Amino acid sequence: MSDDGTTNDPIPDIEIPGTVAVVTGGAGGIGKGIVGALLRAGSSVVIADIEADTIAATVEEFSSLGPVSGVRTDITDESSVKALADQVYEQHGKVNLLYNNAGVTSGGGGKPWQQEPNDWRWCFGVNVFGTAICTSEFVPRMLEGGEPGQVINTSSGDGGFAPVPTASVYAASKAAVSCFTEALHHNLVMEDTRLRASVFYPSGGLQRTGLFTASRNRPEELQRVGEATGRKSMTFDEMKAMLEKSGREVVEADLDAQGDFVVSETAARRYIITLNLGDTVDLLHRRADAIGRLDVPPHHGMPI
Repeated sequence: MSDDGTTNDPIPDIEIPGTVAVVTGGAGGIGKGIVGALLRAGSSVVIADIEADTIAATVEEFSSLGPVSGVRTDITDESSVKALADQVYEQHGKVNLLYNNAGVTSGGGGKPWQQEPNDWRWCFGVNVFGTAICTSEFVPRMLEGGEPGQVINTSSGDGGFAPVPTASVYAASKAAVSCFTEALHHNLVMEDTRLRASVFYPSGGLQRTGLFTASRNRPEELQRVGEATGRKSMTFDEMKAMLEKSGREVVEADLDAQGDFVVSETAARRYIITLNLGDTVDLLHRRADAIGRLDVPPHHGMPI
């Protein structure tokens, strides 16, 4: 390790053909794009998702591309994740690629003080604890197996780089994912393992995912108990129409192309996986300058 804390890490690329991959939240949206790309690249894929019907439909859709199966999994439940890992290792004998991709919004929105404890429990339970539980269950097995591997955690520019103030809980959860992934990567390097970590920031436009209606899977015991914040759950198309009505030009991301990009960057063991970083780098420089002045850093300023 150098004096500035960086590491010289000449670890070889991963050959995707013949690998076994687990993708949480893989039955739809961004995860589905990654699953398709992995299959096209020659990987065997296990989809872990909370919705059994959606898993079945996605497995059927992709069955002609390569070996794909699905396991209904609640990533916030340690026993459910253990059952997933047991089944994957019994079926395949190894895991090379772990995509901790499943995510939700807080369902509260609005001002930070309008968020309820259950909003925090729901959002952090999936985005942060789910990532942690899957890491704790799979990484020791991956290390014991001794195969080259990569853990890819899905964060967001909202929180991972700078917050959108009207999505404070979600942003905080994704900031946690980014920080955790960085610590995970450094530990994997320091322990001289054949595993590395990546943090994936979805990019390339508005993502057609079920994130906007994630509350459909919110447990009864984690429902909001107080008055609503005025924010309602909306579909992707409703969100897109709202943004266009506000005068914004909305570009929809190509999820298949994004999946192919993520898999190619995984093979290259790229730590940060994202597109179009120019504006983000400028924002990060301005944030660093503000912090150096002890000022409040600028945020994304997205009118959502």
